[in-house]
Amino acid sequence: MKLNLLKKIVLAFLMLVSTSSLFAHALWIETNATGTKGKVQEVSVYFGEFSDNDITKSDKWFSDLKDFTLILVSPSKKETKLTSKALENKYQAFFKPDEDGVYTIVMHHKVKDVYGTMVLDYNSSATVVVGNKTLGNYATANNNIIGVFSENADLAKKNVKINVFALYEGVSAKEQKVKVIAPNGWEKELWTNDKGEISFTPIWSGNYMIEFAYTEKASGEHNGKKYDEIWKMATYLIAVK
Repeated sequence: MKLNLLKKIVLAFLMLVSTSSLFAHALWIETNATGTKGKVQEVSVYFGEFSDNDITKSDKWFSDLKDFTLILVSPSKKETKLTSKALENKYQAFFKPDEDGVYTIVMHHKVKDVYGTMVLDYNSSATVVVGNKTLGNYATANNNIIGVFSENADLAKKNVKINVFALYEGVSAKEQKVKVIAPNGWEKELWTNDKGEISFTPIWSGNYMIEFAYTEKASGEHNGKKYDEIWKMATYLIAVK
């Protein structure tokens, strides 16, 4: 009897450790913030721990994470599903812009397996400016339930303030915690204002990761397993010159 109880405790602990380690990881999109009409644009999707520069090889992605969807939203709101292929440490896709304006790339995946009693829901987006920003430069071009957006990611420069918006269910995510991770792994947690906005001034050049996570208290069944929480993560990468 005591042995069975011990086994249950150990199993619960291992599950907790496993789920916690997944929380430290994220899916994110990398692509150039600007593009050229008629020229092929590369899009990369990574999984790992950004702050530690720890990239998980594509054949080691857990559960069915590789089955993420990748949607391209054109400045005129046309949606196209992108096909990606696995490389050694990422998934790669391409598109060729044929309009001027801002293209939004949207990634989403709800993991098949329930971890502990939690569903994991990964989201990411990226924006690409082609020609000008007359069309498509708005946060809700990303229709994921959770998202992050910056109007001027293409102009990000060292020592110049950057404004970032967090959204949940299509509206501003007010008074929510958003994490900024610098290229050297330095992290800062900020709280959004009543407009769902944070701002920070980068002091180093390189890639900055913006992460917004929210845990929804909800119960039900997912692929035949019960859950009582849904953990949702959104990422958005900003390349600072």
